[in-house]
Amino acid sequence: MPQDAFTIRYIADELKSELAGGKISRIIQPARDFLTFIIYTRKGNLKLDACLSARSARLSLGEGERPVPQVAPNFCMLLRKHLQNAEILDIVQPDFERIIYFDLKCVSDFSSTVMRLYFEIMGKYSNAVLTENGVIVGALKTSAIGENTKRVLFGGVKYVPPEPQDKIAPDDIEELTKALKSAGDKTEFLSGRVKGLAYATAVEMVEAYGENITAQNIYDYIFKEKAEPCVTYSDGQPTDFKVRSKSQSQKRYASILEAQCAYYSYEYEKASFRERKTKLESALGGAVKKAEKRLAIENEKLLECSGAENIKLKGELITANIYAIERGATSFKAINYYDPNGGEIKIDLDRALTPSQNAQKYYKKYAKLKRTQTAVTAQKKETEKRLDYLKSIAANISAAEKIADFAETEEELISLGLLKQPAVKNKKVVTPPYRTYILDGFKIISGRNNLQNDRLTKSLAQDDIWLHTQKYHSSHVAIITEGKTIPDSVLLTAAEICAYYSDGREGNKIPVDYTKKKFVKKPPATNAGFAIYTDYSTILVNPDPHTELINE
Repeated sequence: MPQDAFTIRYIADELKSELAGGKISRIIQPARDFLTFIIYTRKGNLKLDACLSARSARLSLGEGERPVPQVAPNFCMLLRKHLQNAEILDIVQPDFERIIYFDLKCVSDFSSTVMRLYFEIMGKYSNAVLTENGVIVGALKTSAIGENTKRVLFGGVKYVPPEPQDKIAPDDIEELTKALKSAGDKTEFLSGRVKGLAYATAVEMVEAYGENITAQNIYDYIFKEKAEPCVTYSDGQPTDFKVRSKSQSQKRYASILEAQCAYYSYEYEKASFRERKTKLESALGGAVKKAEKRLAIENEKLLECSGAENIKLKGELITANIYAIERGATSFKAINYYDPNGGEIKIDLDRALTPSQNAQKYYKKYAKLKRTQTAVTAQKKETEKRLDYLKSIAANISAAEKIADFAETEEELISLGLLKQPAVKNKKVVTPPYRTYILDGFKIISGRNNLQNDRLTKSLAQDDIWLHTQKYHSSHVAIITEGKTIPDSVLLTAAEICAYYSDGREGNKIPVDYTKKKFVKKPPATNAGFAIYTDYSTILVNPDPHTELINE
């Protein structure tokens, strides 16, 4: 729901009910446009979040945790100076505007005063402004006299509210009745001509009353009808929170604040997931490109070394014909006795060298190429191992479903030197459990990353069934047998899950190998997630996550 005055009216009332009389115990500024207040109330500590960004400005209670910066920004320090332990006297939405202000009783050792903290919830113009006796003490976003702006916002000047919109007040029944007579599209009229209504709210009002909506209907919808807070859904995903809605797909909540919190917690987690995934993919992508470039160089060197035997042959032919070669010759033709057809081969010579020295030159070049070939072959093997490992991490990142899935993968990238160790070490990494499915009394489990794959494989009983895609990176998947015979339907399902959590998930007819755990080994000193196996069979399946079988 857009933060229009209609929605803010309910939010202000609920915030007053929850926070009035409470005391501000802590103030944090996790991001440039985000403030968090920990408030001690009769119900215990509550967290008030003030997001003042252009895209999703709002006041809400109890959203997800955000990282605390090591150094507090200036505005945060200003708020701490004046509002630490301040008591919340009142919370008000003035004049049906997109503004909520807090009246705060601030007591220090030497003085007592009432300050007012304004939250202007106005899209890209959103702001937080602290005032005392109508004079600005500080603002999150300041402006100076010389700037091209309608309002001046800096310490020491009088606080002037944003200019009101030239629209009809929703409680002016007479004026609304006149305007409705000439109104065309009612949704456009409500959002464009009536004060405090966003387009989404106008849509809901027209759905509730139809195109024949009256001024009284508008007044009742805004001021009299009972709120029915909900989050609306589409394709199983939250799309918005609303005061009330005619949507068939919705989840009801006890309050607007709860509905708003649920929706924005989902949005925050989705944005954090996307940001974390991009960060990991970027760090890994650079390493993959570097390894691929190195592999290309090594392949090129090996291609150059592929002519080593021909170089050796020329040295041998010079030696075999050493008395037939004239000194100072630039080339000569010799019969290639290695060629079953007895063909001739032309050999270039350095006229400044004797025939014997020319032969030695070819032998030295041959020896150098063989040394290079041996060294580069070993290097190529290591590069291929590293590239394969990096691509297995990429497959884990691609298959991740929630932000917790990245925890151990991030640790892997730090250990590889692809990510920096955080300045402040995080608490012990808490990872989600294996993906777990129940089918016909059998448990199927799947790892989420390389480290978890290792633990999963190690934990299995010798007769449990272990699965892995053939020629693709994938999660390790297992069927817990408990000594029972596995039905074909269970095996097929486990294979489909394995194929889905692989880098072949976009294809079909993916080959999946399966064997008993006793035939699976992890060689010492190998990368996380690596295993070798024997005595296996293969099944071709189409990828399927089988979410209907997930056992939380």
